[in-house]
Amino acid sequence: MEFGHKPAFENTFRLEPRENERFYPSKVRSLIEEVILRNLKDKEYDHATAKTMAESIADQIKMQVKALNIPSYKIVVQTVIGEITGQGVRVASKCLWDDQNDNLASFTYQNNSLFCTGMVFGVYYE
Repeated sequence: MEFGHKPAFENTFRLEPRENERFYPSKVRSLIEEVILRNLKDKEYDHATAKTMAESIADQIKMQVKALNIPSYKIVVQTVIGEITGQGVRVASKCLWDDQNDNLASFTYQNNSLFCTGMVFGVYYE
């Protein structure tokens, strides 16, 4: 091998993940729940810090999901934090994907002052 030359990787030509390499929502949901509760349990809503808190929670979730080493999946994390003032809120996402291999996990936390929804999308690619 020449100095500075990187080895070429060949395609696996796999169109689906192996069974032990799949994105399992139950594992990911528990990570989302743990991160959200660690950051927001018994906290009051503060408009000034909500944006940075949502970004921080999303980053923490992404790092923990990546630590699961799920190969061949693109991980997308979305968090929403809002104030509870007697209104109803519905959080929705729309995505085009392969329902055989792609999946998602979500968790919503709510107290008297705020709500937080964390969503993780695992999109298979090869």
